[in-house]
Amino acid sequence: SLKKEIKTLQDNNIRLNAIGRLENLPKKAHRELTEVIKKTSTNDRMTLTLALSYGSREELTNMVREISEKVKNDEISSKAIDESVINEHLYTRNLPDVDLLIRTSGEQRISNFLLWQIAYAELYFSEILWPDYRKDDLFEAIYNYQNRERRFGKTSEQLS
Repeated sequence: SLKKEIKTLQDNNIRLNAIGRLENLPKKAHRELTEVIKKTSTNDRMTLTLALSYGSREELTNMVREISEKVKNDEISSKAIDESVINEHLYTRNLPDVDLLIRTSGEQRISNFLLWQIAYAELYFSEILWPDYRKDDLFEAIYNYQNRERRFGKTSEQLS
């Protein structure tokens, strides 16, 4: 149960966050999740975000609906819609973009996960299955990431 993790989260000053259609979770799970999120809301060393009942296409559809409704109600002009407005309407609105996406199990696809947020993420593919993934595997992915040239959509020449 998630409640068992409260002490670990508190001891390490970790804030729990969740994205997705949380209302689709079983009532007990939703209640526990909400309780732990509330109890850790002032922690500020690190944020752990769980993606539950999450799909990026659904997130983007929801974002379009919200912005469309604001345009319809004259709360925002269609000309004012830019990346920052879009970001403000995503589930991840309070989180930075992804730097490194690690995909386990040998799959080399994104699978409808954070499609907007990974635009400039570095992707790392591992053959190891998630249940078998260990600290050394994570360190290998981070080492690989540290040795890459982050270009954010530019070429090496454009960065020089």
